Amino acid sequence: MNWNQLLSLKRYGDRQIRLRSKQDETRLGFEVDYDRIIFSDSFRSLQDKTQVIPLSKTDFVHTRLTHSLEVSVAARSLGRIVGEKVLEKYPVLTNLGYKMNDFGAIVATAALAHDIGNPPFGHSGEKAIGEYFTNGKGKKFKEQLTDKQWQDLIDFEGNANGFRILSETKEGIAGGLRLSYATLGAFLKYPKESLPKKPTQHIADKKYGIFQSERDFFNELAEELGLISTGTNGNIAFKRHPLAYLVEAADDICYTIIDFEDGINLGLIEEEFALEYLIKLVKDTINSEKYYQLKHKKDRLSYLRALAIGTLIGEASKVFLENEEAILNGNYPYSLLEKCKYEAQINDIIKLSVEKIYKSREVIEKELMGYSIISKLLDVFLTASNNKFENKLSNYDKLVLNLLPEHLQTPNETLYLRILNICGFVASLTDGFALQLYKKING
Repeated sequence: MNWNQLLSLKRYGDRQIRLRSKQDETRLGFEVDYDRIIFSDSFRSLQDKTQVIPLSKTDFVHTRLTHSLEVSVAARSLGRIVGEKVLEKYPVLTNLGYKMNDFGAIVATAALAHDIGNPPFGHSGEKAIGEYFTNGKGKKFKEQLTDKQWQDLIDFEGNANGFRILSETKEGIAGGLRLSYATLGAFLKYPKESLPKKPTQHIADKKYGIFQSERDFFNELAEELGLISTGTNGNIAFKRHPLAYLVEAADDICYTIIDFEDGINLGLIEEEFALEYLIKLVKDTINSEKYYQLKHKKDRLSYLRALAIGTLIGEASKVFLENEEAILNGNYPYSLLEKCKYEAQINDIIKLSVEKIYKSREVIEKELMGYSIISKLLDVFLTASNNKFENKLSNYDKLVLNLLPEHLQTPNETLYLRILNICGFVASLTDGFALQLYKKING
């Protein structure tokens, strides 16, 4: 892969090449991408979607929205640090007009959108959609779908749904948000379809990133960016866009540190115990005198959090730059934090978070509630959509269809797309609105 191709400013439907040297510096194309995401309905819905604690009644726990904004800030720093060194190494990029901040803008935008496709109720929302098809009433559709279409549903993936939101063509809207190809490439942490599952131990094969509905556009995108194909036997898979490593690192940094911080603020993790874990992570950079002058828990925690994030940003960018050639060649199979010098400390924090936060009674009870809500909504809306397609609408179905967005009230002629559209609608709901709809449907 080469950086000039990877930094493509092309957008869906372009007939002319967009040159970096011809860009308006007051409104750079990569920054337009950021604006389009910020103003989108899908991004706004993240304000009431679970990061860790579903339907939390406290005002300091992170939502998907605050998490995404924080990941974007960390990603921007990572992009700029890496961009500065890449431009020094490849001066031809400077001659073509590329600047350090271009890297920051691309990575920040992809990071801003990284959770845009996630369903309500956190990762249990993805599992709940999959469960509806593997063990629920959705099992009846299996024989009518291809293996890959079925796999898309039983392993419903927020990353693939996010790519669909960003790029899906609808009536009157070609190419979704029409983001630059560089930003879409950086967004794709798992540039492959749902089958085969985990064909290698490479980090890019851990999950999948595209539904069958976006297959053709994804191929065009990968070709434009010059991504390295790894698919065999007609399967679609590619090596990652290098900047996707930075998006992933920013997410890893923020959820590791900030989920931990939420656990402390909620009282799920004892302060002294938790601060000890964070101090181990920042022992090389902490100003002990300054730290011990802080009298309040919130201030001590904020200081350590900022220091920890800064430390891990520096470490992740260092690992990237040391392995830049391997990454460009598609030969770096790990996440950046997986091979950093703080790996042991990070794993200790994650282990404690799993034990004390993710498996806490409050989280488990609300995730269980999410399973019931999502299963019921899928069943009611899919039944109504399919009944309309088959001209078997009941009066109840007619009422249900009126709850759908206007563009979904006319069912697609293809069963797979009808199902995927309803899954996408349910995934788009906020935690609170999903609960409200569930209550209304149940009377």
